[in-house]
Amino acid sequence: MVFPTENEVVTRNPATGEVLGRYPTHDAAAVEEALARTHAAAEVWRGTALAQRLTLLGDIGKLLLERRYTYAALITAEMGKPLSESLAEIDKCAWNCSVVAEKAPGWLADHEVEAGRSRSWLSYEPLGVVFAVMPWNYPFWQVIRFGAGAVAAGNAVLLKHGPDVTGCALAIEELFADAGAPAGLLRSLVVAAPDVPEVSELVIRDPRIAAVTLTGSERAGTAVASVAGSAVKPSVLELGGSDPFVVLADADIEAAAKAAVTSRFGNVGESCIAGKRFIVHEAVADTFVAAFVERVGMLEVGNPALPSTTLGPMARADLREGLLRQIRETVAQGATLVTGGEALEGPGNFVAPTVLDHVTPGMTAFVEETFGPAAAIVRARDDEHAVELANDTAFGLGCAVWGATGHALAVGRQIRSGALFVNAVVASDPRLPIGGTGRSGYGRELSAEGIRAFTNVRTVVVA
Repeated sequence: MVFPTENEVVTRNPATGEVLGRYPTHDAAAVEEALARTHAAAEVWRGTALAQRLTLLGDIGKLLLERRYTYAALITAEMGKPLSESLAEIDKCAWNCSVVAEKAPGWLADHEVEAGRSRSWLSYEPLGVVFAVMPWNYPFWQVIRFGAGAVAAGNAVLLKHGPDVTGCALAIEELFADAGAPAGLLRSLVVAAPDVPEVSELVIRDPRIAAVTLTGSERAGTAVASVAGSAVKPSVLELGGSDPFVVLADADIEAAAKAAVTSRFGNVGESCIAGKRFIVHEAVADTFVAAFVERVGMLEVGNPALPSTTLGPMARADLREGLLRQIRETVAQGATLVTGGEALEGPGNFVAPTVLDHVTPGMTAFVEETFGPAAAIVRARDDEHAVELANDTAFGLGCAVWGATGHALAVGRQIRSGALFVNAVVASDPRLPIGGTGRSGYGRELSAEGIRAFTNVRTVVVA
């Protein structure tokens, strides 16, 4: 295996710019060794009793809670989200382990099927090594979200995490080892960002890789899916989103505005399932915008390690510049800048929380995914127009609709998305599948659908 590589990955604190760590990158020999170990671990793990696999998950969950402050501090230092949100991320990872450990026996049990006089059933068998390309925005959750189910099903994991959170990636590898996982059951590759396409293609084409999962950008997903397809290997993609957050005329405006701020500015706005286009019925638009902007003004921007901070820095300087470009272009195209819109002075990648009003189709903030603390308000004439606006996107990840329950549900059913939340913020839950449609990807993670995504669904017929 030959591929280009930089000598080290350098991680930096996005709040200060200071160097956090320097990690030697894996060369061809190290990648080969990782492939060999994960493949060997998969061969052993597939024959391990389900009860023993689930015991490992339980132990991983316990360690996550024991080390929650250490892991949360690492997330905040590398990615920039407020410490309170990092703690919640670790707690959610532990919860996922608990849910999978409890429900996997049912999810993976043989499924009887009536088919004439023969006895027939479906069995769910492990595939082998799953190659996972994961993003930096939820450093632990993204890995545990798919990893718990994949491991419970009898697979091993070879992880290529975002270089910005290399410390987290190696901590997760250590977590699995400390919980008692067989050597190689989860291994992390350390590869610099420019080398991802080359390394990913070589790894995916390796015969020891059985399946691929990616959470990330549309561009990365397209590249990975094309290689997986040509190698005839199953893949799951969760890509970008430009999620509509629809507020109908009969919505509870205060509740909707409060939830909208949580949806848009949580995780520093760097979330695929965050509300991004706030489509509001014109009859209540002024009231909603006023309530929304008032709550945006209550956000505490600053050092994410402080308990009082509710909005930290963006993860990287280039991401900040990209968001500021989107804001500038949208204003130049005719939108109204209500608040924010600029980088904050001083060290770090801080952006003032931004609200754009009177955004219309064709404007940058309407068409592109805005991955940061900027909200686009879009005014709808009526319900039909709101549905038209919501569906005017190539993405289809999540959708939230606010209004009288029956009314909101009827409107929401007309909007294309992988998930529909009525009078609630779109969020993932280990008991429910998560995933998108359209350019937001395909396949599902979490729940029975997620755990079965990395199994061979075998049909068995006994005459």
